Amino acid sequence: MLSACFNIVGFSWITSPAATELEMIVLDWFAKMLKLPDFFLSTGQGGGVIQGTASEAVLVVLLAARDIFLRKLGKGFLEKLVVYASDQTHSALQKACQIAGIHPENVKALKTDSSTNYGLSPDLLSKEICHDIANGLVPFFACASVGTTSSTAIDPILELANVTKSYNIWLHVDSAYAGSACVCPEYRHHIDGVEEVDSFNMNAHKWFLTNFDCSLLWVKDRNALIQSLSTNPEFLKNKASQSKSVLDYKDWQIPLGRRFRSLKLWLVLRLYGVENLQAYIRNHIELAIHFEELVSQDMRFEIVAPRTFALVCFRLLLPCGFEDRTNDVNGDLLQAVNSTGKIFISHTVLSGTYVMRFAVGAPLTEERHIDAAWKLIQDQASSLLEKL
Repeated sequence: MLSACFNIVGFSWITSPAATELEMIVLDWFAKMLKLPDFFLSTGQGGGVIQGTASEAVLVVLLAARDIFLRKLGKGFLEKLVVYASDQTHSALQKACQIAGIHPENVKALKTDSSTNYGLSPDLLSKEICHDIANGLVPFFACASVGTTSSTAIDPILELANVTKSYNIWLHVDSAYAGSACVCPEYRHHIDGVEEVDSFNMNAHKWFLTNFDCSLLWVKDRNALIQSLSTNPEFLKNKASQSKSVLDYKDWQIPLGRRFRSLKLWLVLRLYGVENLQAYIRNHIELAIHFEELVSQDMRFEIVAPRTFALVCFRLLLPCGFEDRTNDVNGDLLQAVNSTGKIFISHTVLSGTYVMRFAVGAPLTEERHIDAAWKLIQDQASSLLEKL
């Protein structure tokens, strides 16, 4: 409410010094909570900025990386630029590539499977890069995911960085969902290797009690963003900006205008504090563990992918002779559960298997809600199995 009613348009420092400087402060606070490297701080060569969404975050760093290569090689090389990610990566990367003019055939979605818990294999990435270079292409950008949408799969950041660094490829880490959990020391290891990447993104508006929109992006080199995205028309020129002594966040994003989003994050951090925020995350994960245990106790169901955070991927098994209908029946079960209007679960497909996804993330969820949700799922499953 405060952020909206102030109606600040803090696109440059001079339009609202408070909005700009508070953003620098809260992004530094959050970086320290995540134990990010010093170059991601405002006092380093990079810094943090609040984007609207993770989709915007990946787009701006993709544009920065693209322009670094095109300045070096020439604009004619656009058709040769190649992007890499796993096939579990959010579709935001595909859209960013479309906007940035990357040819569709040069956007490589590398296959993952259960052998790596749907994480991207560094060996596969290295092999694909070598193949593309041999064919005259120019690898320039890779996106690693920590907590994919489908199953919260985790790409091995450090191992992937060892590959990308040897080819000077920009490595971006999309941790839109799971980044929040990494403020807890016991989950921080999931972003080990972040000191070797070029940019890192997580959404405070997903799992960190901050109203939409508030997507946090840190970059290793702020000049890469500024060179790609800055404009300087006469009507925006001012002594503060021209002195290079202040940050103008308009040059770190797609639009010119921007909201006072840092105020929302400041209030969350000040009202709750680190320990309460950690407890909030841990509680959701404990509730997800409870749901996972309930599923495991019913032999009619199976857990399909490892539960790492607060998402449980599971499915209903069918009796002998009906296995070929498993995907369809699970789809029917999801529809039946959601049609009651009491809970809402979503689905994905992993290695051709239809999977239901139970995500714990609402602030008021308690164990009794988990128990009631599981009973509802069991009852609907029993009803479907009786009709086979």
